[in-house]
Amino acid sequence: MKFGTLYSYWSPEWNCDCNSYAKLIEKASEIGFDILEVSADHVYRMSAPELRRLNELSKKHNIIFTTNSGPAKEYDLSSTDEKVRQNGIEYFNVVMEKMVELGSNSLAGAIYSFWPCDFESTDKEGAWSRSIDALRIVAKTAERLGITISLEVLNRNESYILNTCEEAIAYCEKVGSPAVKILLDTYHMNIEEDSLPDAVRAAGPLLGHLHVGENNRKLPGMNNTIDWKALAGALHDIRYDGTVVMEPFLIAGGSVGYSIRLWRDLSNHANGREMDRYITESLRFLKESFA
Repeated sequence: MKFGTLYSYWSPEWNCDCNSYAKLIEKASEIGFDILEVSADHVYRMSAPELRRLNELSKKHNIIFTTNSGPAKEYDLSSTDEKVRQNGIEYFNVVMEKMVELGSNSLAGAIYSFWPCDFESTDKEGAWSRSIDALRIVAKTAERLGITISLEVLNRNESYILNTCEEAIAYCEKVGSPAVKILLDTYHMNIEEDSLPDAVRAAGPLLGHLHVGENNRKLPGMNNTIDWKALAGALHDIRYDGTVVMEPFLIAGGSVGYSIRLWRDLSNHANGREMDRYITESLRFLKESFA
């Protein structure tokens, strides 16, 4: 397995420019991560020179990029508006073309809709039909470029389309592309699944990406609300050797705190050095648990 973190751990804002990513690549490498998970929307807006620069830095520091997407509503592949769906298809095609320049072959997130969901419509059957048709087109680009798309299973408060691993399996089967797999996240699973290990075993070879964090989105091992040993056992049972990315949120406020609905500080008002220590200890814990 390869271990990583989402880029936004150190900041209350989603914004991150090329220079900031350059610093994060070096920091992630120094801490001992294999992966830095970046924003698909940032990749979409980067210039070719910026993408090449980050690609070169990632090779220098032995960092792999995975690309995370919480699409805006204007790119909603499940929309009832055909123009919006087409806009989403074109958006993801551009993202994936740029991912090749960046050196990233993993696109993960709520690709099938938009995030966070506003629940103006909850026509699940219709959303499945429309988004599956759109994803089949997007998947053709992914297949051509050698990119894996991992669809994130979200809890009931963030989406109505895919809430359990069982639903995601049925959905992927309908899409019918070898490039389309499942992203399971321990935070969302803790809310929706009867058993986290059983969900992992059910996903089996369809598991394309794993997000990890405690039940309140603290760093793995920070409060041990998740049975990490049992989860590790399930991953070994399915011979999972893919990507494991922390998605921790400790800092209240800003655009991140608003999107995640984090209204209180979970970091014990840590400074930058303490935040580095927290995540370094968490990475060590995770590697020991999953060994």
